Amino acid sequence: MKRISIIILVLIFFTKIEIKAQTVTCSPLDKQAVQTKIDKIQGLEQPDFGQTLVAVGKTFLKTPYVAKTLEIGDTETLVVDLQGLDCTTFVENVLAFSLMLKEDKTSFDDFIKNLETIRYKDGNLDGYASRLHYFSEWIANNAEKSLLKDITGEIGGNQITKDINFMSEHRDLYPFLAEDTNYEKIKASENYLNSQPICVLAQDHIAENEHLIQSGDIIALATSINGLDVTHTGIATREADGRIHLLHASTGSMEVEVSEKPLAEYLKKIKGNTGIIVARPL
Repeated sequence: MKRISIIILVLIFFTKIEIKAQTVTCSPLDKQAVQTKIDKIQGLEQPDFGQTLVAVGKTFLKTPYVAKTLEIGDTETLVVDLQGLDCTTFVENVLAFSLMLKEDKTSFDDFIKNLETIRYKDGNLDGYASRLHYFSEWIANNAEKSLLKDITGEIGGNQITKDINFMSEHRDLYPFLAEDTNYEKIKASENYLNSQPICVLAQDHIAENEHLIQSGDIIALATSINGLDVTHTGIATREADGRIHLLHASTGSMEVEVSEKPLAEYLKKIKGNTGIIVARPL
C-alpha cells in the first residue's frame, strides 16, 4: 500500500510538470535571460512609473526584431522569448518587468504571472482566442485590469468608428483559425470591438498635443488598412531634444531602438498611418 501511495504521488508530481509545460513555452536560455533581466533592472525604478518603463525598455536596445514569436506549436501557450521581440511583445515584456519593480518581486514565476495577466483577456490564458490580438482590445482589457488608462481623448483625440475584421477576413493568414472554434471566438471579439468606438489622435494634431504625452505612455499607431485598428506600437520617451520619440521594436532597423526622429515626424513616413492611440500605465 505504501509503495502504491508513493507511485501515485510521483504520478501527480509529473502530471503537474506536464501541465505547466503545456501552458508555458520557455527555453532554458530564455528562462536564464529572464533572471538576468530581473537582476539587471534592479535599481531602475523611478518615482514616476512611466520613467521606470522607459528605463526598463532601454535595457532591450539592440534586441533583434522577430515576427510571430507567439505563433508556435499546436496549442496556445504562454511564450517567453527575450531573444527576439516584435512590437507588441516588446511592450508586454517591458510592462511585465516594470510591474515587478513596482511590486518588489524577483522570481521567474512572478514574471510569467505578470506576462499572462497583460497578454490575455482578463489575465487568463484559455486558448488562442483568449490572447488580445487586436491592440485596441489589448488597451481596453488592460484598462479594465487597472494596469493603464486610455488617455487619447484627454489629449485631443476624437472617436472614430471602423469595422474591425482583419483576422476573420484573412483567416488563411492565421493557422489557428483553421479551427472553427477559434474562428468563431475571434469573430465574437471583432463584434465586441465593432460595438465600441476607438479614440484616435489624428496624425496632423500630434505635434500640437505632444506636450501632453509623457515618457512611458504606450503609443499605438492607428491605420487606414481595412479591417485593422493598429499596425505598430511602442513606448513614448522624451529625449534630450525635448521631443517625444518612440522606443520600439522596429521593422526598419530590425531591432529595438529609439526613433531617430521625434514621433510626429517619424509617423509621416508610415504608410496608411492615421494617428495614434495613447495609453498611460498606472
